[in-house]
Amino acid sequence: MMSQWKKQTFQKKIFQWWKVNKRDLPWRHTHDPYKILVSEVMLQQTTVSRVLTKYPVFIKAYPTVKDLANASSGDILRIWKGMGYNRRALYLLQTAKTIHEKYYNKFPISEQLLSKLPGLGKYTARAVLVFAFRKDIAMVDTNIRQIITHFFFHDILQPEKTIQEVADQLVPIGKSWEWHQAMMDYGALKLEKKILSKAKSRSAGPFKQSNRYFRGRIIDLLREKSYKEKELTKGLCSTYGKDEMFYIGLLQTLEKEALVAHKKDIWKLPG
Repeated sequence: MMSQWKKQTFQKKIFQWWKVNKRDLPWRHTHDPYKILVSEVMLQQTTVSRVLTKYPVFIKAYPTVKDLANASSGDILRIWKGMGYNRRALYLLQTAKTIHEKYYNKFPISEQLLSKLPGLGKYTARAVLVFAFRKDIAMVDTNIRQIITHFFFHDILQPEKTIQEVADQLVPIGKSWEWHQAMMDYGALKLEKKILSKAKSRSAGPFKQSNRYFRGRIIDLLREKSYKEKELTKGLCSTYGKDEMFYIGLLQTLEKEALVAHKKDIWKLPG
C-alpha cells in the first residue's frame, strides 16, 4: 500500500505540471458518452494530430449514436480514410447499432456491459465511465503505464495487475476526469519514450511490406469506386509488386472480416 504522503506528492507534481501544459482537445469539451467513445476509438493506435483532423468531420457527419447506427459499413469506411486499422470503424458502427437497438440510445453505466460492446474492452469501457460519467476509477493506457513504471518501478516492466493496483491508489477522489487527462498529457508531452522511439525506427521500413499496408491500399482504392477483380489485382500488382494470388488472398480475408464485399466479379466496400 502506497503511503499517503507519497501519493499526494506525486499527485501534486502531475497537477502542477498540467496546470501549465494541458492540451485543449475538442473531446475534452463534452461529457457526451457517444462523442467520448468516438474519440477513444479514434485514438487507439493513431496520433492525436490525425484524430484532431478527423474527429470533427466524423461528429459532423454522425452527431449522435442513432445517426451512426443508421449508417452503412461503406459510408463509415469512406469517412475513416486516413485513420488506419479499419476494423475499428466497423467495431464503432456495431457498437452504435447495439446501443441504439438494445439500450435505446442510452449508454449503459456499467463497466461489465460496456466492455462487452464490439471492440471496446476494459480500457475503453473505463474511459467512457471516467470522461463521460466522472466515475472515480483508474484506467491504464500506454502513457499512464509508462509513467507508473518510470516513477514507481525505476523503468522496470511490471505485470499489468501491479500497474493497475498502483493506478487504483493514485486516482484522487472527485477528480478522476482531471487526473487522467493530466496523466495522459504528461505521458505524451513530458515523459521520454526512448523504447517507443527505438521501436518505431525499427519498424518504419518493414511496415511497407506488411499485410496491413497492402490491406490499407486495397480499401483506399475501393473507397473511390468499385473494381472488377482482374482490374483491381492487376492494378495492385503494377503499382506495388507482389503476385496476383497475394492480393486475391488479402481480398478474401477482408471479405471474411466484412471490410469489403464481392459480388459477380465486382469488389467494393460493403453497404
